[in-house]
Formats: sequence, structure tokens, C-alpha cells
Amino acid sequence: MTKPHLSPDDLPTYKTTQISEVLISQLEEVTKKRFFLACDNMVRVLLSSCHWYFKANGGILMLIMVCHDIESYQNIMTTVPYLADKLKRFANKAKISISSPVNNGIPWVISIDKACPGEDLPTT
Repeated sequence: MTKPHLSPDDLPTYKTTQISEVLISQLEEVTKKRFFLACDNMVRVLLSSCHWYFKANGGILMLIMVCHDIESYQNIMTTVPYLADKLKRFANKAKISISSPVNNGIPWVISIDKACPGEDLPTT
């Protein structure tokens, strides 16, 4: 690992770093709750069929979804334009990452500005 080029006086303190991590974690959790409430009942059921959470990194909000069976994966993939539209309420820059139970769980990632209705989505 390379050392930073800044002097120790210019780096954030350990306490500042800890506080930042706690605040980001709280932001992710609140975003998850608000996002879930913003979705309609059908999408809430779909979200409940997989493991999902938010990660904020470098100013980009990412909705991460891990589908445990092929049926939930296919259903989630059909809702990507809807999910992207809802995410636009929470962030200017956001991505959706969906991992399927096949292909070793390699995630499919798309930016919300590229998830348009009628766009060709990957099939299984």
C-alpha cells in the first residue's frame, strides 16, 4: 500500500473517519427504508424475495440486490426501469447491481440514467 502524499496534519483524524463511516451507514439504512416505502406493493414483494441493500461510495448510491433463485431474478429484472425511476428520487448518480443465482453470482450493473423503459435487459 502506498503512503498518502499529504502530511499527517492534512489527513482526517481517526475520530472523523469513524464518524463519517457511521453517518454513511445511517444514510444507507434510512435510504433503504424510504426507498422500500416509495415502491408499490408488488415491487415490495419482489424486494422481499431477495437480499438487497444500499451502498454509498464516492457520491454514487448503489442498490445491490442478490437473488437467491432464478424466478426472483427474472422478476426483479423486469422491474429495473421502475427501480431506476424510484432511485432518481434519492440520488442524481446511482447504479443498480443485480446478482443472479447462476453464473457464479456475477452482478449485472447498470446506471440509472441508462435504465430506460423498453430497454433490452439480459435474459437467463
